[in-house]
Amino acid sequence: MDPACLLTHPMTHPDTTHTLAARYEQLRQQTRALAEPLSAEDCQIQSMPDCSPVKWHLAHTTWFFETFILSRFQPDRAPFHPDYRMLFNSYYNAIGARHPRPQRGMLSRPPLDDIWRYRDATDDAMRALFDRMAGVDAAFDQLVELGLNHEQQHQELILTDIKHALSLNPLRPAYAPLAQGSSSTVTPPGWIQYEGGRVRIGHEQTGFSFDNESPAHDMLLRPFHLADRLVTQGEYLAFILDGGYQRADLWLSLGWDRVCAEQWQAPLYWEEQGNDWQIYTLRGMQALDPQAPVAHVSYYEADAYARWARARLPREAEWEHAARQMRTGSGLTTANLLENGQLHPVAAVSRPAPVTDPAQMFGDTWEWTCSAYDAYPGYAPPAGAVGEYNGKFMCNQYVLRGGSCVTPASHIRATYRNFFPPEARWQFSGIRLARDA
Repeated sequence: MDPACLLTHPMTHPDTTHTLAARYEQLRQQTRALAEPLSAEDCQIQSMPDCSPVKWHLAHTTWFFETFILSRFQPDRAPFHPDYRMLFNSYYNAIGARHPRPQRGMLSRPPLDDIWRYRDATDDAMRALFDRMAGVDAAFDQLVELGLNHEQQHQELILTDIKHALSLNPLRPAYAPLAQGSSSTVTPPGWIQYEGGRVRIGHEQTGFSFDNESPAHDMLLRPFHLADRLVTQGEYLAFILDGGYQRADLWLSLGWDRVCAEQWQAPLYWEEQGNDWQIYTLRGMQALDPQAPVAHVSYYEADAYARWARARLPREAEWEHAARQMRTGSGLTTANLLENGQLHPVAAVSRPAPVTDPAQMFGDTWEWTCSAYDAYPGYAPPAGAVGEYNGKFMCNQYVLRGGSCVTPASHIRATYRNFFPPEARWQFSGIRLARDA
């Protein structure tokens, strides 16, 4: 069965005991559905240190609920297994020892069946807590909401990580059956002008957000233009054919070093076969689609393409301001997100002029910005171990916005700040151009 058929839009406002518990059940089942097409062998492999095995993702998301919620609100409960506290800790130094991240694929024991039992036992314990805590204890509700959003992050990572692992198999196996392709023909790229000025950036504390989205603050923006859609595969191919990977003048110094050291010639998952290009996708090998957005490019590649196109990447405040100013709604209702089931970026739908809002602001690909990942003015990480969630990574990373084709729909919003190091390419990362007005 295609796992995308098992996904539905989760409820977004857990205002009662029923909805909080229902969202928990739904999201935990969604994670199970994402792993369903995979064998135990698939779930075991780790293709590089930045990726984790699916089995580890299944265990770690369960570890989060056991460690931060069950151990606090049910302190007399014995842990499912005393070694799991160390094995499935990701980066929480306050919790204690951790198994090294590059060696997660070596954990053939415990077997996958034990991890499913771990999830089931944890879910049973959480159900008992919902009956007496949800809607009664604000701290419980807040930690559950954090855990649910954490699980959604790992749903996305399950797909990005298994895609990288399967791509290294010479058989190029598909994660899911081939989906119906997009038949759209995109229009030439256009520009939407924004006047800038004093704008509000950051989350206003209505509904859930991660700590790095706050505090909300004012910023002064100069007038700017934003491209009305994402850069396509065909447009990026023109950059390649024009010698983009051979021209040092287009690249940041560290980017050029990476191009030379790793012999980059195209985005990740692109393969040249004779006079044609093929791209590995979660649905197997497919021919390059000139109309679809380019994906799996690093910050260095995005920046080099922007220079070649005589433009630049947007600043994250520009991107958020544009997303908040959309006149035809948030753009989420038509976005290519996980629930659409494409599992791959698709071409933007052609729109009649005049175009007033940018397309593909949400879904398809995460969009690199030229903004370094840093704290907003007045930011302070939360106390305790959960304070390690975001703040300590505010170094040597760039911000991406907007979500991708494997981001759950209820997980994304205009203020969401994703971040990766500039050389990262296995994420569904793409390009939207900007320029000064």
